[in-house]
Amino acid sequence: MTVISIVVPILNEKTIIPVFYERAIKVINQIDAQFEIIFIDDGSTDGTLDVLKDFGCQDNRIRILSFTRNFGHQAAITAGLDYSRGDAVIIIDGDLQDPPELFIEMIKKWREGFYVVYAKRKKRKGETLFKKTTAKIFYRFFQIFTDITIPLDTGDFRLLDRKVVNAVKGMKESHRFIRGMVSWVGYSQIGIEYERDERFAGDTKYTLAKMVRFASNAIFSFSDKPLRLATIMGLSASFIGLVMILWGLYSKFYLSQSTVRGWTSVFISILFLGGIQLFTLGIMGEYIGRIYDEIKNRPMYLVSEKVNFKENKSCIQGID
Repeated sequence: MTVISIVVPILNEKTIIPVFYERAIKVINQIDAQFEIIFIDDGSTDGTLDVLKDFGCQDNRIRILSFTRNFGHQAAITAGLDYSRGDAVIIIDGDLQDPPELFIEMIKKWREGFYVVYAKRKKRKGETLFKKTTAKIFYRFFQIFTDITIPLDTGDFRLLDRKVVNAVKGMKESHRFIRGMVSWVGYSQIGIEYERDERFAGDTKYTLAKMVRFASNAIFSFSDKPLRLATIMGLSASFIGLVMILWGLYSKFYLSQSTVRGWTSVFISILFLGGIQLFTLGIMGEYIGRIYDEIKNRPMYLVSEKVNFKENKSCIQGID
């Protein structure tokens, strides 16, 4: 029988887990397939792991990975993909902004022959104007600065065929942008539109700093265009400097201006050129920092505990 894995990264969501479980189980009981739900506890501190263990002891379809600390959302998704066994894998956040009820339509499209079925947000409820605006800017900025195309207004909520999962698992970079990686591997993909709900409870775990870091990982991991931009800016600054040099020589020898003039233009030029130099060094530093992280070859995550990952074992198996 077909096996479907559902990967759910979780961070401090103990109040949401029971509701998510209830809705997810109600949906998967309508589908002719075997299921496993893999919760990845990304270093929760509010008792989330204890709640997950209670459900894991009651339902052996619930499998749990607990990280040694918080490694981040993308690392949690990666762990779920690494440990999944399904013929297809559905990635969904546990905050109930993305509806489990969409599983039915996703699996239907997958069985029609599509390798990736992504959920496209046509409306985002309960989100601030700032969040909506920056999200739109990011997706369009990403399209300009990279050589791959990801569907606009989509997140990580999607279904992946096992072939796609294996391809993504073979990509070992540490600064991960899963939705970009999925687009990069290719295969036939289709979208399903839906209205994204507001959070069921609690606050978002994506702070502004995390959003900026996430966006920079997306850009710098998939494109060298920022380096080209730095080159273009450098050439432009050099051209402007050459024009100013020629003007200075012309003023000196043909206009007979022996006194020092134009302190404003000199002041502006110094700031302009200095800004370009620092900006260029910053871009180079981003790439060098990522090379440094890749050379270290550290694991993307560490698992301290597994639940329901081996047959004929207690639902609580202790340290990995």
